[in-house]
Amino acid sequence: MPLPRLTLYHRPGCHLCELAAQGLDALGFAYDAVDVDGDPALRARHGDDVPVLACGERVLGKGAFSRARLGGIKLLLLREAQGTGSAPPP
Repeated sequence: MPLPRLTLYHRPGCHLCELAAQGLDALGFAYDAVDVDGDPALRARHGDDVPVLACGERVLGKGAFSRARLGGIKLLLLREAQGTGSAPPP
């Protein structure tokens, strides 16, 4: 079952953002990377809370994303896609 496409809100030069992108790539997530500094509304919305991982308007998490945390998010999204309930929040 395919996972939904996610959005990674990031800032250039942000080490945590780079690590989040590497983890997403390693776990095979499809995502769009969006620079919060390129849009004043996004900058106001997210401030310094980057990286932010979202599915549509739903924020899945903020801050550091370890592979374990991303794995938990992947499990949650797979369970939701299959309609088998939800996992504990990551």
